[in-house]
Parts: sequence; structure tokens; C-alpha cells
Amino acid sequence: MSSPLIEFQNVTVARDGRRLLDAVSLTIREGEHAAILGPNGAGKTSLVRAIMREYYPSSPGPETIFRFRGRDRWDAFDLRSHIGIVSGDLQQTFTRPISGREVVLSGFFASIGLFTHAVTPDMEERADRILAFLGITHLADRPMTAISSGEARRLLIGRALVHDPETLLLDEPAASLDLHALHILRKTLRKIARSGTGIILVTHNLHDIIPEISRVILMRDGTIWRDGPKPEILTDEAIGGLFAVPVHVVEAGGYYYATGY
Repeated sequence: MSSPLIEFQNVTVARDGRRLLDAVSLTIREGEHAAILGPNGAGKTSLVRAIMREYYPSSPGPETIFRFRGRDRWDAFDLRSHIGIVSGDLQQTFTRPISGREVVLSGFFASIGLFTHAVTPDMEERADRILAFLGITHLADRPMTAISSGEARRLLIGRALVHDPETLLLDEPAASLDLHALHILRKTLRKIARSGTGIILVTHNLHDIIPEISRVILMRDGTIWRDGPKPEILTDEAIGGLFAVPVHVVEAGGYYYATGY
């Protein structure tokens, strides 16, 4: 078994008197492919922010564990060399006339654009290899203001991959994508998963979960509601209970879909 990437025990996060995470205990190992599934407001984004050290436990007790790769404290910049993140919030900040290559290169500096950062030939080579790996070399010179949401999403994935992280964390990556863009995103994530990079996919849609993901974690009301192998978790009873609707879950081609609601 690989070592733990994320190790939380009894982690509670509160903001403005409201609990966003309630005594969450969760371990995700390096290289693991897992999905975090739940309705809007379940605490998924709060969990992502806790993983990325944007949120810390409120009033931690002796039973609280809040570790990343076995350590309690991390510099945010060092964290990005182990886990790359792609989110809708991040995409909004990149809605500006900078080129696709600049977007990818900015991952080396955790910046929005390059500004006065010194880009080395090795960085340029790495960025070009990532653009080629993701099949988006044609976007290298296109401004972010002149491309589709799906193309922008793939450039942000490239930005997250510049440090060759062990794991890619994606928060609702399929939001606002049409069927064609969703198809391309699925192919991209499957290629990344097969290359050896771990995938943590955060979503409220069953059909976002790619076949390579073997574990599903269900969140509800800021808690981990269920957690286990995908076939055992994606059932009529569990998904119907999670979303409070009667559903029939069907599997086709390695993907799961909810019908009948």
C-alpha cells in the first residue's frame, strides 16, 4: 500500500458560526483514484480548501489529525509540487488576455500570468511537453478570452501538472461544459490517470466519475456519509438517499448514470 497523501481525523471547520466540515475522518493514499460525490452544500468545496490548507481545523483537540504526506505543517507553494488543483474559481481568475502557454507556465510561480517572473528554458520545455501530452499545443498562442470553457479547463489542467504532482485534485471540472467538451475532458482525465498521476475528482454528478476511479466518498451535511469501492457505493439506495430522490443507477462502459428521478 502507498503512504497516505491526505490524513484527516476528527477535522471540524467552522466559519461565521456555521460548521462547514463536521468531524471529518478521511485518508486518501498517494496515487489513488477517488471521487468525492455529494449535493450542492454538502461540504465538498470546504473539504478541498482544507486539503489545500486554505481552511484549518477549528478548535482542534487531541484526537484531531490534519496531515498531508505525514506532515502537520506545509508551505502552500511546496504543497503544489505534490498536488495540483483545478477549480471553477481558478478559471474565473484566468479570464484575461493571456496566452495558453503563459497559463501553463504560470503554474511554476503560482501566479495569474507571468508578470516579471523569469521563465527558464527547462520550464518552456516542460510546458510544451504538457501541451503536447494534453493535445492542446494549438492553444499555446491563443488568449484565454478567445477560447471555450472546455479548452480553458484543459489549459488549467496543464498548469496544475507543471510540477509533475503525484495527484491532481479537480473541483467540479465538468461544470458548464457541453457534451463535446465533456467527452474531451473525460478522455484527458483518463489519460492522466493511466499515466500514474492520482486523481481526486470532486463532483455532484455521477457521470463525471471516470472508469479508472475505484473509490467513491459520499458527502452530506459536512460529513463523510459513506466511503468504499465504487460498485458498493453507487447503488440505488445510497445515491437516492444522498440526493433525497428515488433513482435507478445504471452502469454503461465503465460510467455510472442516475435515471428515473
